Amino acid sequence: MQTTYRRRRLLALASLCLLTTTLPPLARAADAPGANPIIRDKFTADPAPLVVGDTLYLYVGHDEAQRDQMFNMREWLVYSTKDMRTWTPHGPIMNVKDFKWAKADAWASQTIEKNGKFYFYAAVEHDASHPGKAIAVAVSDKPTGPFVDARGAALVTNQMTPKGTHSWEDIDPTVFTDDDGTTWLAWGNRQCYIAKLKPNMIELDGPIQEITPPHFEEGPWLHKRGNMYYLTYASLDRSTQRDEHVSYSTAPSITGPWTYRGLLTGSGKYSFTIHPGIVQFKDNWYLFLHNATLAIGDMNGAIGRRAVTVEHLQYNADGTMKPVVQTSAGVTLPPPAQ
Repeated sequence: MQTTYRRRRLLALASLCLLTTTLPPLARAADAPGANPIIRDKFTADPAPLVVGDTLYLYVGHDEAQRDQMFNMREWLVYSTKDMRTWTPHGPIMNVKDFKWAKADAWASQTIEKNGKFYFYAAVEHDASHPGKAIAVAVSDKPTGPFVDARGAALVTNQMTPKGTHSWEDIDPTVFTDDDGTTWLAWGNRQCYIAKLKPNMIELDGPIQEITPPHFEEGPWLHKRGNMYYLTYASLDRSTQRDEHVSYSTAPSITGPWTYRGLLTGSGKYSFTIHPGIVQFKDNWYLFLHNATLAIGDMNGAIGRRAVTVEHLQYNADGTMKPVVQTSAGVTLPPPAQ
């Protein structure tokens, strides 16, 4: 049944990919620095922000799909900004080949700072010794790298989550350090998992738990504001939706119980996938996403040619997040009035 489902999904994605290659380039309101998409010289996806001092670093995957290819991702890039308008490229920080045990797919990642070092967690395709998707971890002394494989082996393999329904469930890691210094790793596709990390940041510390919220598809992101914990993710209600949206749940502690709060955003324009990244920077909150509106030369956006965007994020008095409307102007406009 899973093989049939996967074949149908791939055929649907391929059809959408062929459709999007025929779309005309969008006019960009968008010549203002910082307007969406925020990176326009490369196709980028799966944004993961990290604040270090007065600088925001943004880690992204590099979409290199040609024509009707679905995905072709081989490296991760990092950009930085001090003003949310001007983005400085720092080049590739790693290639999937840097993990000798991995064979393909530089998919979603996130970097976190701990004990004076920077730890980079990413989804890759493992070689035949542990078939399926896996979570890698690398380390660096600087947020811009160079990063090196911290273990010489996967942190999470498909065989470690045997209750899952398919071989690509172990993707899209998010990492979060709580106020007590404990760091947690969450990840998943169709099933959402969470596990504590040891202080060395390269080993799990205890069992893997499943915390799958309603309509969970992939791309989890953990953050905290005040006393409330947030699990934001790419969601798909297959009864009503064709493309992924963003939904979220909240909890009084990182271990739950999690309460479903509904949709945060609609789908990314022209894109089947979407991927949230949330951060507070210089007293403002931001939501990073991706869509497929960018055209570079004669290549339009598609499933494997996405573009990173950013929007203002605001909260209600009870801690819930206000729904976010995706725009071309992005953060070049002030946030909506409270």
